[in-house]
Amino acid sequence: MTIHLQREIEKLKKLILSLGAMVEENLSDAKKTISCYDKDVVVKANKRDSEVDAMEVEIEEECLKILALHQPVAIDLRFVISVLKINNDLERASDLATNIANQSKMFSNNQNLCPIDFNKMFEIVQSMLKDALDSLVTMDIKLANKVCGDDELVDQKRSDVKNKTIALIKDDASKSNSFIATLIVSRNLERIADLATNIAEDVIYMVEGKIVRHLS
Repeated sequence: MTIHLQREIEKLKKLILSLGAMVEENLSDAKKTISCYDKDVVVKANKRDSEVDAMEVEIEEECLKILALHQPVAIDLRFVISVLKINNDLERASDLATNIANQSKMFSNNQNLCPIDFNKMFEIVQSMLKDALDSLVTMDIKLANKVCGDDELVDQKRSDVKNKTIALIKDDASKSNSFIATLIVSRNLERIADLATNIAEDVIYMVEGKIVRHLS
């Protein structure tokens, strides 16, 4: 690797990690608003999401520039390709986290309370996203595989939320808007977990050159 390419790779790594940190903040804010609706936090999350969109474009341009000017090979090529994909996954995760924050308004007419306790589901998803980004920094295959395994926990949590919400709707249909928002929140959390899994799979590809999608 030339010194110039090495600098570009390091710059790209810093950019993708900065993007990841912003997405983690949006997910954290989403959790706060679900626990207790706060308009200011929702506004902050939406503003940050716009910044994420802008950074996603910047990172994509950096990746394309490296590919065009340096024509990297082997692990450097896999790194740039992986960052292109992770970049898109992080932007989508930010959209979903922001949507959760926006959904929290549906609970504001219900004593600022969500009818379902999402704390554990949030904790698992936040941990998956953090671990996926950490595995990218350290190129830790074991950690990346852990993220892939944790996805099943989130799928089960979403199934539990769905069943509980259906029971709540049967008991009190007057709060159907809040219950529908609950289903949307659980679906978005599940999708963020899927995206964290995608990132972990890309890390495995980057380090080992192995495509593990769709494998048991």
